[in-house]
Amino acid sequence: MKLYYSPGACSLSPHIVLRELGLPFEAVLASTKTHKLADGTDYYTINPKGYVPLLELDDGQRLSEGPVIVQYLADLAPAKGLIAPVGTMARYRQLEWLNFTTSEIHKSYSPLFNPAMPEEGKAVYRKRLRGRYEYLNQQLEGRSYLMGDAFSVADAYLFTVTNWAPKVGVDIVDLAHLQAYQKRVAARPAVQAAMKAEGLLA
Repeated sequence: MKLYYSPGACSLSPHIVLRELGLPFEAVLASTKTHKLADGTDYYTINPKGYVPLLELDDGQRLSEGPVIVQYLADLAPAKGLIAPVGTMARYRQLEWLNFTTSEIHKSYSPLFNPAMPEEGKAVYRKRLRGRYEYLNQQLEGRSYLMGDAFSVADAYLFTVTNWAPKVGVDIVDLAHLQAYQKRVAARPAVQAAMKAEGLLA
C-alpha cells in the first residue's frame, strides 16, 4: 500500500494507524502547497481532490478521506483492536468520535490556516474550538483514551488535529485531562515512529 501524506497534516492519523497495526506500506510525500510529488508528478493526477491523505491499495484502487481510511486499515487487522467489530455499539461509538472530530474539530481549524480569513473570523473559530475542547476535556476525565482504556483509530485522529492548536492560537493549555491525553498518545511507540518519519520529532 501507499500512503500519500504531508508532514503534520491530517494524514498523520492513518500514518499512526498503519504503524500501530504493523502493516507494510510506502509513505509518499505530497506537498499541500505545490500539489506535486518529489519527482514532480502533479498530485491532482493521482487525487483530483488535491489533498491528503490518500491510500493506494495493492490492486491500484485509491481510498480518500482520513476517517474512512483508518476504518479500512483497522479492519485489515481486527485482532489489533483498533476498531470494534461491525454491528457493535462500541463500533458506532468510535464512528461517533470520528465524525465529531472531522466535523467539529478538524474543519474548524481550516479557517485558522487560511491567510485570507480576517482576524475577526478567526476569533469566532478559536472560540468554537475552545468550546469543543472543553467538552472533550470533560469526556476524558477518568479515561486514558476516548473509548476508555483502549487506544483506537479515533484517538489517532483527535491527537493529530489537536496538535495544531498552538500553531494557530487555540488556547487549551489549562485543560488538564486533554493535555494528559495528548501526552499519553504522543508517548506511544507507533506515534513516535510516525512523527519521526515525518520530521516532526528529532
